[in-house]
Amino acid sequence: MTKTPAEVALLAESGRLLASVFTRLDELPLIGMTTLEINDLVEAFIVDQLGARPASKGQYGYGFALNSSRNQVVCHGVPSKDEILRDGDIVNFDITLEKNGYIADSSKTYLVGDVSPAARRLVAATYAAMWKGIQVVRPGAALGDIGFAIERHAKRFGYSVVRDYCGHGIGREMHEPPQVLHFGKPGTGVTMREGMVFTIEPMLNQGRRTVKTEVDGWTVVTADAGLSAQFEHTVAVTKDGVQVLTLRPDEIRTAA
Repeated sequence: MTKTPAEVALLAESGRLLASVFTRLDELPLIGMTTLEINDLVEAFIVDQLGARPASKGQYGYGFALNSSRNQVVCHGVPSKDEILRDGDIVNFDITLEKNGYIADSSKTYLVGDVSPAARRLVAATYAAMWKGIQVVRPGAALGDIGFAIERHAKRFGYSVVRDYCGHGIGREMHEPPQVLHFGKPGTGVTMREGMVFTIEPMLNQGRRTVKTEVDGWTVVTADAGLSAQFEHTVAVTKDGVQVLTLRPDEIRTAA
């Protein structure tokens, strides 16, 4: 469950490369682009520019380099040539990258054009909730502390936390122990130790937390058709706190 310093360094390199993928996404216009077009651009960037591998492609039979989850889609949205991003959409891109045998995982919800105040509030609250969880990571703390911090923040703003999906350990495999729930009680669950590496990836809904899976077997949507947002980072427990392995350049101030 714990990684050696050398393994954490390799995971940090994968995380640095993955952060650069989001920097590239930040440059795209998004409006009028199809989610498949964005997927193909991301795959080409990872392979041709970074010399890495999109770890999601082929995992569990999935055929794409990213998940694209728009508006009421909670997670696992499948890129399509028929799905065009419109002014006012929100869309989460969830991307995994493998370099030198180690995988990093991160996601970001984008505001497409002129987004409604309600959608902006949801996205901002979700981003802040992720950081509330990250900020309690340290040796000796419990995984339940993460979930408690996230859910407390979500409830403060009137949002629900999806309970069907969770964060996870990560390393040579995309999904490793432990599970990292985004709800919970302080002091419960696995005790964090230096060298543990896992994702924190809360999904917040405007309405109820219940979700359903569409007929494609992948796409998960809110049961009440409300909006959903998600953010994700891969983090490592350090000697005295936490290192965000997928931290993007635009987030340096947030992490300080």
